Amino acid sequence: MADSTNKKATIYFAGNDLFVGHSPSGHAQVIETDSARNSAATPMELLLIALGACTGDDVISILKKKRQQVTEYRIEVNGERRDDFPRSYTRFEVKHIVTGHEVSAQAVARAIELSDQKYCSVAATLRGAAEIMTSYEIIEASEPT
Repeated sequence: MADSTNKKATIYFAGNDLFVGHSPSGHAQVIETDSARNSAATPMELLLIALGACTGDDVISILKKKRQQVTEYRIEVNGERRDDFPRSYTRFEVKHIVTGHEVSAQAVARAIELSDQKYCSVAATLRGAAEIMTSYEIIEASEPT
């Protein structure tokens, strides 16, 4: 039986500054290393996406359990990087934008807190290496016409 805590990704050089990564679950992802060409996400861009998707999954799941009427949800992740090499991220700003009907600010704040402090393994991995700041905006959904 495989150890569920040990995961292995395999990344293949595809030529011309491109790589293809295969996730432990077998999904392929093209990765660009020539940022001027901009033909696929770079490794550093994938970190932004991973953080947003990880916390987003937690938050929307918690809001559903709290029976919040969310009609649209997006996460914007901004990363600040060092000027010198290695150009690591020093700060992430994660903004949760929740649209719905009478969505509770308290429920959103608590869901974000639980994700940030307990559930999001990407945030837990990045914390210590970079500051993670979170915020949210709630937009009241218009009634269907």
